[in-house]
Amino acid sequence: MNYLAHLHLGGQRPAQLLGSLYGDFVKGLLPGRFPPDIEAAIRLHRRIDAFTDSHPLIKRAAGRFPAERRRYAGIVLDVFFDHCLARDWHLYADVPLEAFTDNVYKVLADEPELPERLAYIAPRMAAQDWLGSYREFEVVGDALAGIARRLSRPEGLAGAMHELRGLYQPLSEDFSEFYPQVQALAQAALAAGRDSTG
Repeated sequence: MNYLAHLHLGGQRPAQLLGSLYGDFVKGLLPGRFPPDIEAAIRLHRRIDAFTDSHPLIKRAAGRFPAERRRYAGIVLDVFFDHCLARDWHLYADVPLEAFTDNVYKVLADEPELPERLAYIAPRMAAQDWLGSYREFEVVGDALAGIARRLSRPEGLAGAMHELRGLYQPLSEDFSEFYPQVQALAQAALAAGRDSTG
């Protein structure tokens, strides 16, 4: 799962939105580093990632790529699945995508102490509407190009968009089968958290 999916899955209170994003920017042990509600959201982010990485549907989706792409298939799927979520947002969310993303950008702008790399990209994320722009398939290519620049072997993502074009329909079907399962996991975790604090 990538930024949009984690934000959608992780709860809608400001601390939950922050922690859902922090999960991509914060490594290592957590106790005492963040307020409890942000820490809980980071833990849920990590749990969602573990669930996703080990899920048979994701293994099947990754197996659709050529063998030489398999090592990077998880990255490609994360970004493509954000496209699927944005494209089909009305099937999974109660508020319009634009209202959701505007709220996320406001929460980020109001937080004075974002983790370092997130603090750097958050203004660009809002100004260029990274989250909402995932509706457009071509944005997947832009996102993958940005990720490739940060990889030690950027050639690992070369040609991925060409493969995605050919796999668009089966991977979309994989997403529509998988996402309700990860939604159920996240909703159960959020409900359990409410029960333990309330």
